[in-house]
Amino acid sequence: MKIGIVGAGMAGLACAEGLAGQGHDVALFDKGRGPGGRMSTRRVPTLAGEASFDHGAQYFTVRDAAFRARVDDWLARGAVAPWPAAGEGAYVGVPAMNAPIRQMAEGQSARWATPVTRLERSSAGWRLVLGAGESIVVDIAVVATPAEQAAALLASVAPDFAGRAASAPSAPCWTAMLAFAETLPTAVDCLEGGEADILGWAARNRSKPGRTGPEAWVLQAGPDWSRRHLEADAEWVALALSAAFSQWLGLALPATISRGAHRWRYARAGVESVEGSGALWDADRRLGLCGDWLVGARVEGAWMSGTLLAGRIAAGPREAGAP
Repeated sequence: MKIGIVGAGMAGLACAEGLAGQGHDVALFDKGRGPGGRMSTRRVPTLAGEASFDHGAQYFTVRDAAFRARVDDWLARGAVAPWPAAGEGAYVGVPAMNAPIRQMAEGQSARWATPVTRLERSSAGWRLVLGAGESIVVDIAVVATPAEQAAALLASVAPDFAGRAASAPSAPCWTAMLAFAETLPTAVDCLEGGEADILGWAARNRSKPGRTGPEAWVLQAGPDWSRRHLEADAEWVALALSAAFSQWLGLALPATISRGAHRWRYARAGVESVEGSGALWDADRRLGLCGDWLVGARVEGAWMSGTLLAGRIAAGPREAGAP
């Protein structure tokens, strides 16, 4: 069957891998410019060379046995490596956080910078209406976006699924990216604060395996602070987080050679109120949902949800497990 997947982050690509392995014709659509989603890396030219910032997910961990096998494959391919600074069992993509996502996207039919603005029922299954006015007809539609985006997309065509998604609101996160011409005089490579703190996380990007370039730090605000200042000016946010970082370290920061900020509206997924679903699949409507909000706010959770949905779709109606 022809299957259209809205969202090509970890969940969507995991689902695509599982379905393609069963012989289905899978097409992915993502509004982003390339693979990554929240496992993104930003590269910025500076006078000291290109600075790189893993400005989304900082690392991931492994608990599930099936995901362990997938991570072992990435390790063998050199796409991930341990990052001891974040603790035992922490892994990062190499040479950037989006490396595993890029490997998963290879060989898939994915269209980037292509938002899906509407879903419509059709005689064949579903019509995906794209941002440019183009439409694609598929037998099965899968929505693999953050919960808030899934709720909006499904409100008129699947209000029950939209309600499930609406029950799992995400926490936002402001992220500042600072590059310096000199190494900061601290032996600590990452610091973690609390949810109520201005600064919830700070990491020296160059301490991660495979990173090169000038001294670069990623500063992530706590969720409470991010909510209060969600609509603030990006430059003001970068300066506020820089001041908090300086105070945290107890030293004056040198002049930056690059400074910027990025607002993640849907940074950390909530978990839906109905426990144990993992993924949503309705065989009669030929509609599925997957994402970390159905398992847990982890990279692993996104992979598990997409893989589980692929298995339910491939199993057919008898084992579909429609909620």
